[in-house]
Amino acid sequence: MKINRRHAFMSLVAAAIFAGPASAADTIRVGLPTKTYWPTTIAETAVRQKLFEKEGIKAELTIYRSGAETFEGMAAGAADIILDPPSLVSAGRKKGVMSRIVANAAMGNFGWQLMVPTKSTLDVKDLNGKKVAITAAGSGSDLLALWTIQDKKIDFTRVSVGGGGLVPNLLAGNVEAAVVYSPLSFQISKSGEAKTILDYATAVPPNLTAGWIVLDKFAEAKPQLVQKAVNALYGAVAFMRANRDVTVKLIAELYEMPPEIAALEYDNTIMKLETSGDMGAANVSAAVQLSLDLAKLGGLKDIVPVEDVISTKFKPVPTK
Repeated sequence: MKINRRHAFMSLVAAAIFAGPASAADTIRVGLPTKTYWPTTIAETAVRQKLFEKEGIKAELTIYRSGAETFEGMAAGAADIILDPPSLVSAGRKKGVMSRIVANAAMGNFGWQLMVPTKSTLDVKDLNGKKVAITAAGSGSDLLALWTIQDKKIDFTRVSVGGGGLVPNLLAGNVEAAVVYSPLSFQISKSGEAKTILDYATAVPPNLTAGWIVLDKFAEAKPQLVQKAVNALYGAVAFMRANRDVTVKLIAELYEMPPEIAALEYDNTIMKLETSGDMGAANVSAAVQLSLDLAKLGGLKDIVPVEDVISTKFKPVPTK
């Protein structure tokens, strides 16, 4: 009996030695810019379909209040991979936060709309001197607001309210308009609470609006973990495209909205997301440059070359 116990003990010791610090090294911390937004749908799908597990890693999801706050979380070491626009990568590098986009997520502002309460008589030109809600300074909503100011030759005050504050502040009359992302934009339009005065999906030229981002030092230290993470995330995109009913149900559940609104989100946003994520694709560099040019037009001064914003080292192989 003693020999058996000793054998069992030595087996456990050997297993621990060979396993090493796996639990810490194999966990990817995913930062998401706000709750009711398609990156959350992707990450939740990857978790629920056990796509991270199939890659041999674990995932911890953290939802922030805006894209800018998400970027700050990564810079502070609280997140390993995040979803944000190229402009934040560019501005970050100027301030010493060295990161790159490792996978292309979206080539348009799908579902993003400039909205006013239904009873409002204001048009875009009438927002001059008014207050417009955004999530936070430096976020995707802020860039669209700045683009609107420049393109329409008007000026208004951008009010940061966080992702969860856009609709409440708009409907309460604290602001005259808001830059709203989907599926919230679809929801308040369908309910009759607000209406669209500018659809950014068609108004803004197609460009790389968002990608999955990691710090340079993290990509260098743990390239396999980054590769496995993007594999799982793009496996989730593939799963969603192939499973409409399941995905619509998930969207409705996650964001507590009617199935018909979830279906609009699926058709108008999910089905338009990038499926390969390959930053080395022929059209990507030009799309990133256009995104940075639009950000510069909107007032962003910290622009760096495209090659400093992207990494072509990782090509997602979707987990099945």
